[in-house]
Amino acid sequence: MAKILAVTNQKGGVGKTTTAVNLSACLATLGQRVLMIDLDPQGNATTGCGVIKREALPTVYQILIGRSTLVDARIRTEFGFDILPANRELAGAEVELIEMGGREFRLRDALAPVVDDYDFILMDCPPALNMLTVNGLAAADAVMIPMQCEYYALEGLTDLVATLKKVRANLNARLEIEGLLRTLFDPRSTLTQQVSAELDEHFGRKVYRTIIPRNVRLAEAPSYGKPVIAFDRSSKGALAYMALAQEMLDRRDGVAGKAVEQGAMA
Repeated sequence: MAKILAVTNQKGGVGKTTTAVNLSACLATLGQRVLMIDLDPQGNATTGCGVIKREALPTVYQILIGRSTLVDARIRTEFGFDILPANRELAGAEVELIEMGGREFRLRDALAPVVDDYDFILMDCPPALNMLTVNGLAAADAVMIPMQCEYYALEGLTDLVATLKKVRANLNARLEIEGLLRTLFDPRSTLTQQVSAELDEHFGRKVYRTIIPRNVRLAEAPSYGKPVIAFDRSSKGALAYMALAQEMLDRRDGVAGKAVEQGAMA
């Protein structure tokens, strides 16, 4: 049965979409069966996989309102994983879901028939606690939290943890924090180092050892509709996400690997 992860943070610009796309590609490269779900109406994860948003029908929107099934909507990418695409019409799902029964569980129920088809299901959630994010959290086994090592990120993390506790109490008792991922990391910054140390102190093993550095190739790859591993396999960004994928597999398999500070220390 698939491990279902919501990649989420209520703060924007922290690398959620970058992580969802590149981690999906790296896990697929390591032989895993992966489905990525784009839950953001901007559809950036969709285009980042080389899928043209306006031509991708049906999308997650049709899934949520019951006009299609996930089996019919998923698309096989050229990078070895499947995607459930999104486009601007997903924004309308917010209004339509309000009047639907079990609106928080529409995605969870849609995933049930395919959950055994995959090893990992990653959901790119929007940077807001809306009905789309709630659907992702209600369907997930755990959350991955990408975050920058800066002061405001710590404040946002406190709010997010409180939100997750409420979801666990009311919608999804199995929901847990899978891990905190340090992104856009600049080791030259003293503040970055201090915040990183605080995360280690307070969250311990919940913090991934792998660190994602600031890397121009990570920023360039989406404009070519490719994950970074297909754009520049030897770049620091590609190496970091491959290390993260391997760390996730090691965690799943109970392997006590060495701490990997891949990318930021390179």
